[in-house]
Amino acid sequence: MTEKSIFSRILDGEIPAQILYQDDLCFAIRDIAPKAPTHLLLIPKKPIRRLVDTSDADQALLGHLLFKAGELAQRAGIGDAFRLIVNNGAGAGQTVFHLHLHILGNKVFAEDSLGF
Repeated sequence: MTEKSIFSRILDGEIPAQILYQDDLCFAIRDIAPKAPTHLLLIPKKPIRRLVDTSDADQALLGHLLFKAGELAQRAGIGDAFRLIVNNGAGAGQTVFHLHLHILGNKVFAEDSLGF
């Protein structure tokens, strides 16, 4: 990544944010434009632009993110029903080009055109 993302700037303390969770590999914050009553972002500390930009070396990190997403959903009280989203590229709705997982809950999600 050539320019630091907003997430890297938060991690470096350049932009204030309430960090809800943090470990050696990732951190979590609330989304500033929530799409559900509970909308958390889980962000790897490693600056990876998109999911497709990961490599074999990132497999453990990706597994860690999924595990922590479930743990954070449980802590937020949405462990019984939540949606986990990764947008890959502008055409998929990605606006910050630093890989991150959206954890959404406390909302009934209608089926979309794909049947999800």
